[in-house]
Amino acid sequence: MTQTHTQDYERTDGRRLRLTYAEPDGAVRGGLVVLHEVGGVTDAARLLVASLAAEGWLAAAPHIDEVDTEAERGAGSSLLAATDTTLAWLVDHGVRGDQVGVVGFDLGGTAALVVAANRKLGAAVSVGGRGIGEPAAPGFPTLLDIAGTLTSPWLGLYGDDGDAVEQAEIDKLREEAGRAKVATNVVRYAGASHRFDADPEAAAEAWQRTLAWFDAHLR
Repeated sequence: MTQTHTQDYERTDGRRLRLTYAEPDGAVRGGLVVLHEVGGVTDAARLLVASLAAEGWLAAAPHIDEVDTEAERGAGSSLLAATDTTLAWLVDHGVRGDQVGVVGFDLGGTAALVVAANRKLGAAVSVGGRGIGEPAAPGFPTLLDIAGTLTSPWLGLYGDDGDAVEQAEIDKLREEAGRAKVATNVVRYAGASHRFDADPEAAAEAWQRTLAWFDAHLR
């Protein structure tokens, strides 16, 4: 298994951020910002970082839960500031600007869409995530409010528990994302739950769709 490492990174403007990252064994295909779920950079998040590196991506997960400056206390501003710093780290490590993307899982999936609506990246993927019709956290918009303003090609992968309201929200999100001026796709996996815990086959397919999206858009 590819090893992960943790670094305290400081930009030339003085901004600091702790990053957990993993490097491919061979050629680097591009760079990915990995946005973690609630609880910080857990063992599960480290596994995702390592798995992406094994596929050829230089992957870095910012420790967003540790960002706590006066200018960055809101959830949305902390997220964008941490993403910008991680993107700078990727560029410092030789990744071109058109070869960078963002991927998030669970609450990180919500965050990935927020980033994709506020930054022009090569590609973005959300795997699960809350906050479609109601804000997921203070400082976050609803995803329905921003999906039509996406500025990065975005793929949304959502499991559901068979709830009709939940299904309708995902379908509405697909409709709103379709209004954006970039490529978008929303895939719903019925019965997979929002974390894909209930359906290993759906989880495996979602993983392959994630890799294929980055393959298609980060060249």
